[in-house]
Amino acid sequence: MLRFLFPRLTAQPARGTELFAAVTQEARQTHWYVGGGVPDTLDGRFAVVASVTALVLVRLESGGEAGDAASVALTERFVAVMEAEHRELGLGDPGLGKKVRKLVSSLGRRVELWRAAVAGDDFADAARESLGVASGEALSHNIRALRDLWARLQAADVAGLSEGTL
Repeated sequence: MLRFLFPRLTAQPARGTELFAAVTQEARQTHWYVGGGVPDTLDGRFAVVASVTALVLVRLESGGEAGDAASVALTERFVAVMEAEHRELGLGDPGLGKKVRKLVSSLGRRVELWRAAVAGDDFADAARESLGVASGEALSHNIRALRDLWARLQAADVAGLSEGTL
């Protein structure tokens, strides 16, 4: 209600918030860590968040101008959240920029990896590299989960994705 009455006095949600919230919700699913064998650590959780984000970004590439806008918003939100989380962990200003650049670079590598994987329909190597799970039933679980996620992303329209529907 206040947003309607005083639009300039109330904070607007950051661009990409809904989509990043959906990515985070997907990355918090226990199957990644239990069945998929991803370590339940900061690095493991980042691997899942970055992998899901990368798949979403690859999907948005085929969405025209709306997809480009959603991709930029998601990337901006990813950077903002990574910076905020690392500040909360106590990483100070001198090292923060370097760490965030490293995380964004890691996301970029995953986007390239998943772009090639979905084009060639070869999820095994991408899942192994992106999530850090080498082999066995855990890797098979992750391949199935990532294929399922990719199918859901392909079925979703860009407007729905932008609103946080994966």
